[in-house]
Amino acid sequence: MAKLVECVPNFSEGRNKEVIDAIAGAISSTDGCTLLDVDPGTSTNRTVYTFVGSPQAAVEGALNAARAAFTAIDMTKHTGEHPRTGAMDVCPFIPVRNATMDDCVACANEFGRRLADILQVPVYLYGEAARTESRRSLPSVRAGEYEALPEKLRKSEWAPDYGPATFVPSWGATVTGARKFLIAYNVNLLSTKEQAHRIALDIREQGRGKDQPGLLKKVQGMGWYLEESNLAQVSTNILDFELTPLHTVYEEICRDARDLNLPVVGSQIVGLLPLKAVLDCADFYIQKEKLFITEEEHKVRLVISKLGLDSLGLFVPKERIIEYIVEANQDEGRLVSLSLQQFVRSVGARTAAPGGGSVSAAIAAMGAALGCMVGQMTYGKRQFEAVDGVMRRIIPPFHKAMNELLVMVDADSTAFNSYMAALKMPRSTPDDIKRRNEAMQEGLKKAVRVPLTLAEKVTALWPTLREMVQHGNVACKSDAQVAAKALETAVYGAYYNVIINLKDITDQSFRSTVEERASALLKEAQESVAMVLETASQRH
Repeated sequence: MAKLVECVPNFSEGRNKEVIDAIAGAISSTDGCTLLDVDPGTSTNRTVYTFVGSPQAAVEGALNAARAAFTAIDMTKHTGEHPRTGAMDVCPFIPVRNATMDDCVACANEFGRRLADILQVPVYLYGEAARTESRRSLPSVRAGEYEALPEKLRKSEWAPDYGPATFVPSWGATVTGARKFLIAYNVNLLSTKEQAHRIALDIREQGRGKDQPGLLKKVQGMGWYLEESNLAQVSTNILDFELTPLHTVYEEICRDARDLNLPVVGSQIVGLLPLKAVLDCADFYIQKEKLFITEEEHKVRLVISKLGLDSLGLFVPKERIIEYIVEANQDEGRLVSLSLQQFVRSVGARTAAPGGGSVSAAIAAMGAALGCMVGQMTYGKRQFEAVDGVMRRIIPPFHKAMNELLVMVDADSTAFNSYMAALKMPRSTPDDIKRRNEAMQEGLKKAVRVPLTLAEKVTALWPTLREMVQHGNVACKSDAQVAAKALETAVYGAYYNVIINLKDITDQSFRSTVEERASALLKEAQESVAMVLETASQRH
């Protein structure tokens, strides 16, 4: 799959709709860029844009946005609650899919260099792109804000990384860099700005200073008041949500608010957030409250409820969770997005893919789904409450496998297409032939690895399926039997796909290792399905 980079430029304009729309139009009209979100704030007088594209497209989209803002924003007239140093205040690049942090550092440098050349403005690098430790932190680079820039630019230690050390009154300075996902997260309080800021000082990593650090690592924070909502917020930036998760920030602010007898009335995500951050939060509350939730949609709903994410406006997951938006924009052409009728007809078409590998993955996903269904038809029913504990344990593996196997429907076709693309490579010179042969071999290995992985995933389900047959709703016995045969069929399909592609692979060690493993997985499937069906036949 192609590299995908997220870019989140913040502009110092949140009130003028014409300007906000013009910048959005400049991004969305850039080839290869998908604008995901535009989030303006009146009190902050700031708009956060989020878009994705290839590394090259992301840089072009950011430059086009900057051009649109250059004549439309005048920093000499700007006021707002949010700290800022320029019209295009900050422009980070973030790896999303198949992109590395190094890719994003390269984006930041290319963007910074070209922005400075085009607009003749000072540009600073921060985060992973910073050239000195003192510029790694955004607040450090932004210290003193726009008002301090004229004096700051005169100091050699604050010479910009790109562009002239000259104060441009209408623009200020731009900070660009590379970082992990930053979650802009605000917790609402019925309090004063000062009380909210007191809590922010307690929880943010910086705390009250060097001698009084705060509680939460990689968290920035401040308190402010939203006139339009008539409430205060502890406004935070979570710089590493895997180190300090969303729920940790919320729970800590709630604890401090209780100590001050202040009511918390929900919270707010500004811009987008990654799915993992939401699911990690859901898992925390599921464990804390001993809940049983397997559906991803239900986990997202739980988090919206627990954190009160819809307190200031409707929180629509498909519009706020980055993976959902990217997925919606990329559904076209994906096999799993086809209707069942379309999928069957695409298999029956005069094309080599989708073929047996994709069909095997679809059958495996259906087998896992049936196992999951039997569990769901058992769990929570009064006559089977004695096995609720067993169902809580064995339903999740089926649910997880079902989703992972669905992904493999497309993965198989993609792997085969890599081999087909290698076949079309030029072979005019000895070097061309060598490169083509190497690409063909790598394509064949990919085509082998996908079905082998499928068989491995199915193999992990056999003990769980046998347990499901032993304890599941007996009225669903036939569904479990169909699940068993579907999973066995999928392993047969995987085995045949491995064998047919192995014959053209020249790496003998790879061939023998894979063939041995594929044979073992097939044998295990044959033995396991016999045991599952025997167990099922004994239940009445």
